[in-house]
Amino acid sequence: MPTLNGICVNRNWAVWVTGLPGCGKSTLAAMLYEKLRDDGLKIVKLCMDERRKFYIPNPEYTCHERQQAYTLFVEDAVSIMESGRCVIMDGTAHEKCWRQYARDKIEFFAEIYLQCPVNMAMKRESGRQQGLVMAKLYEKALERQLSGREYEGLGEVIGVDVPFEEDKNAECIVDTSNIAPDDVLEVVINCLQKWRKMHGIC
Repeated sequence: MPTLNGICVNRNWAVWVTGLPGCGKSTLAAMLYEKLRDDGLKIVKLCMDERRKFYIPNPEYTCHERQQAYTLFVEDAVSIMESGRCVIMDGTAHEKCWRQYARDKIEFFAEIYLQCPVNMAMKRESGRQQGLVMAKLYEKALERQLSGREYEGLGEVIGVDVPFEEDKNAECIVDTSNIAPDDVLEVVINCLQKWRKMHGIC
């Protein structure tokens, strides 16, 4: 354990905020980044929705592309940590193996899983405006299943076309279905404080 006479030692670490589209990942990641930065931590927020276009400039929305993108995502996090900063990773990563890859590559790694029923995630996502992610993902995915209608740029939608693979041993699991973002942040901050204390890291 990286402690010196019981005192915490500076070590770079990464946390991955994950969960269904619409569960509140990006909101939490942004709030957590602001809080930790204001506390004086050297921290970087790495967002898959922002990085994906650099990883895969001309996407065909295949499983292989997702694998490639998440591999690069983890490698980016490792590179940032090697530069002397901690990392908040914001990305769905519905296959557990992708988060496990990060766990295998990063010595001090924690998963923050925002648990949310699909119907609640759908309701929240339906009000999202077009941005880095296509608007009304769930609605379009369900329409595609019912009618066969295709939408350009719409790949597999997590929670509709493919399931999210939960890790029951994630360091922090928060049910966000009936809790405000500020309260989610408080739960996560407390969870991470315990995790960092357990590992003796500042």
